[in-house]
Amino acid sequence: MVENKRLSNPLRECKWYALCPMKRFYESGQLEKHWIAEYCKGDWKGCVRYRLEEEGRPHPDWMLPDGSLDERLADL
Repeated sequence: MVENKRLSNPLRECKWYALCPMKRFYESGQLEKHWIAEYCKGDWKGCVRYRLEEEGRPHPDWMLPDGSLDERLADL
């Protein structure tokens, strides 16, 4: 069996996923699936949004999991 070390827990999605705007953007077709697969249901501890949420630090809804800002999502 090959182990994927990037996965925080391959059997669990990020605990913030249900409330995260990334879920809403993905479900409305505004965000590519790879963001959800790689971060929300993959390496969620590597997600900048996850870390900021855990620290109680505010961040814009249009911040992507890698920390970059996608301005086209700002008005959705």
